[in-house]
Amino acid sequence: MVDLNDVALFINVVKAGSFAEAARRLGLPANTASRRVQALEQDLGARLMQRSTRRLVLTDAGQRLFSQSAAQIESVTQSAQEISEGNANPCGKVRVAAPADFFLILPIDRVNEFLMANPRVRLEFILSDNRADLLAEGIDVALRIGKGIEPNLVARQIGWISGGLVASPAYLDAHGMPKSPSDLSDHDCIAIPTNLSGYTTWRLEGPDGEHEVAVRGRFHVNSVQSQIYATLGGCGIALLPVATTLEHLEAGRLVRVLPEYGIHRVGVYFVFLDRRQLPRAVSAFIDFAMTKILDAKSIEPLASAG
Repeated sequence: MVDLNDVALFINVVKAGSFAEAARRLGLPANTASRRVQALEQDLGARLMQRSTRRLVLTDAGQRLFSQSAAQIESVTQSAQEISEGNANPCGKVRVAAPADFFLILPIDRVNEFLMANPRVRLEFILSDNRADLLAEGIDVALRIGKGIEPNLVARQIGWISGGLVASPAYLDAHGMPKSPSDLSDHDCIAIPTNLSGYTTWRLEGPDGEHEVAVRGRFHVNSVQSQIYATLGGCGIALLPVATTLEHLEAGRLVRVLPEYGIHRVGVYFVFLDRRQLPRAVSAFIDFAMTKILDAKSIEPLASAG
């Protein structure tokens, strides 16, 4: 007789892409997961997948079993999870992938507030400006900025982020104020590290459309926080998220440059693999982080899109 628990495990292995990842999500040893799927194959009298060191490939029988039973298994699992978690507190590990400067928009004291309110949850942050592969890296939720959300991911938009040009009064006193986007090519511009040409292309939106400007400078760094420090120190003109510069603009430490030009309303999202099987701890973190990011006015709320 076929054990439906083993069928559910098989579905999870297919969705996770590997025994190791499925076992991690389910809290099982990887060899146990493999052994149970082998037992399922014996019960069915059919091989369900071809195993290799790199990936799993479904046989015809495996594809048929997956397509005919995945939805039913997920529905039962979701119902059971909703019942069992109805009065339960979030627990478990949440792996979060985000840009290197993530804690500029979600202050670390807010993260500690979440941990204090959820003592059974552990947070792991993988901070990098490289886009994480959620499946391959075992990521539960990632922050995405901009377009191009992968089709296999579920996205929840938090809001918008805009960018503006700023410089210190000392830099502008020494080098002058640009009069048009093309003038930026004659200035020291602070940007991310470039290719061998030494140039970075800024795409600025303005009242007369989009301008592409090739800029260069003597200080480049792949951190927004470090770019802010460099701009305050007079190293050049920077294109920075508006929310990160407001305090310095109000205090007179920075000055807007070409205020009609910038980057307008780029979407900010939390993305994850599957809405229906989202662990309670992950869902709790997403809801909390979205609220605190908006409360901190780190990004523009969706309603600001007009």
